[in-house]
Amino acid sequence: MKILLVEDDDRIARPIIEELTHQKCAVDHVDDGQKAWSFLTTVPYDLVVLDLMLPGVDGLTLCRRLRERGLPIYIIIITARDRTSDKVVGLDSGADDYLVKPFDLEELSARVRALSRRTREIQSDLLIHGPIRLDGNRKQITCHDFPLLLTPKEFMIMECFLRQPTQVFTRLMLIEQLWETDDLASEATVRTHITNIRGKLRKAGFHGEIFEALYGIGYRLAALKSTKNV
Repeated sequence: MKILLVEDDDRIARPIIEELTHQKCAVDHVDDGQKAWSFLTTVPYDLVVLDLMLPGVDGLTLCRRLRERGLPIYIIIITARDRTSDKVVGLDSGADDYLVKPFDLEELSARVRALSRRTREIQSDLLIHGPIRLDGNRKQITCHDFPLLLTPKEFMIMECFLRQPTQVFTRLMLIEQLWETDDLASEATVRTHITNIRGKLRKAGFHGEIFEALYGIGYRLAALKSTKNV
């Protein structure tokens, strides 16, 4: 796994680098937000471990920029900010995980391994639903051959539905399958991701509804509308 560590305190950065290197990860390190953005937009990283209080560009701004750009990269925030409201803001900004300093290096390694397993578990076959094509090997999804810039969570939600087109997913099922820190995810978070996916598909020219909402239950993949002439 190729990781960028963004941390301006060398006393914290050095042991993290040693631990992740020991876990067979390739780790680059930068100490300010502007450098981080330059690295992240030129090098294909799998994961960024991101401090919030940074010189240049702060961590939350970096997190939002990555999601707005649609880069398929996992984000773990590491910070001393321990209030629930701070965690909510971080996760809603696009982070996949949130660790409060000080933390055990073993816990960080475990969370990195969990994200690595998600990457490996994406199967290599091509999933097709009408004009939608999901390539699990390349972690790419298109609609009418137009690339969809989905966040990692949105990609995984789409993969869940496309792999099991008749399965009904409750919001709790999606949280349990896709969120490691499910205590920090909520049903509202799932609804937001579903809404975002719908909006991106509409912009790409997808007609109709991608998810069928079952009132009081959850969602399943909506059947494609027939284009036959009657």
